[in-house]
Amino acid sequence: MLQLAPLDPAHLGLVLAGSLLPDIDHPKSWIGQRSRPLSTMIAAVLGHRGATHSAFAVLALVSLLLHAGYRQEYVFALAIGYLSHLGADMLTPRGLRLAWPLRGTWGVPVCRTGSGAESFIVGVLVCALSWWLATHGVGRSLTLPWIWRR
Repeated sequence: MLQLAPLDPAHLGLVLAGSLLPDIDHPKSWIGQRSRPLSTMIAAVLGHRGATHSAFAVLALVSLLLHAGYRQEYVFALAIGYLSHLGADMLTPRGLRLAWPLRGTWGVPVCRTGSGAESFIVGVLVCALSWWLATHGVGRSLTLPWIWRR
């Protein structure tokens, strides 16, 4: 029988926060509206779906937080949310510049933002991620590479 591990509310909160964080470069997004004038400045300098929607941003954020002394399991939870946002954005026709500042984009144009297909796909992914977190926990079965450890 499958026994689900209890989910730590802090992990879930960090996953949610991480899923919102890439859109800090869009002043009309939920996080962008709450972080003005920072989001306006980021949008003016870097544009939307630029640096904050790249592999560089994920690596920089994780490295910075780990070297600042934050617990690995919390940083990992934030990274899961961040990566889920990037994965969802890669499903749109616009794709992402994962290797920012290089110009090339990567994506699998399956749905448009705001469409019914997007809602369905995101729902399935949220259920799958929730199941994985419940059965594996955050930070217990996976560890970050030695390069990010303090």
